[in-house]
Amino acid sequence: MSNKIITISREFGSGGKYIGILVAKKLGIPCYDKDIIEKIAEESGFVDDFIRRVSEYAPSKSIFAYSFVGRSASGESIEDRIFAIQKKVIRELADKGPCVIVGRSADYILRNYDTLDVFIYAPMEDKIKRTVNFKGLNEKEAKKLIKDTDKKRSINYKYYTGRTWGERENYTVMLNSTDLGIEKTAEFIAEIYRRETEK
Repeated sequence: MSNKIITISREFGSGGKYIGILVAKKLGIPCYDKDIIEKIAEESGFVDDFIRRVSEYAPSKSIFAYSFVGRSASGESIEDRIFAIQKKVIRELADKGPCVIVGRSADYILRNYDTLDVFIYAPMEDKIKRTVNFKGLNEKEAKKLIKDTDKKRSINYKYYTGRTWGERENYTVMLNSTDLGIEKTAEFIAEIYRRETEK
């Protein structure tokens, strides 16, 4: 098997995180998600909860929020420092061998690697149902959480990559997790990976 990496970008509530875990299990390779947060926390000295908020989400729902964050004399913000560590951690994990990496701009960070870049999306009504079930929210709260989370993800991605989150040119394949279901979506990705690595 070649040293090919699968990156999973996902809309909140689409099941992308669980799909990534399933894909890794099917292929017998590691899936990195929380591990990345823990490694960034170790290297930065910040607590996990802070890293979780900062490493993938913009400070607010506007890209201008980055103009108001605190910066050191060199012009670096805490967010910049964490993104730099995140890049280092993700590349180190990718260098170890085949794996699945969920979120955190991995498709961009590993753009010079051999990757299968996947974007998982789903209709809003399905994302709401999944969020209500997993988070114990009502439908209105779930819809707001989905919109706010994806807005902050997209702004963070744009700020640090210069690319548009969810734009098809950035991914190998984009999949609607409702069409196939979580299990079959994972199997579909795993099959693409198997075929690519057998070439």
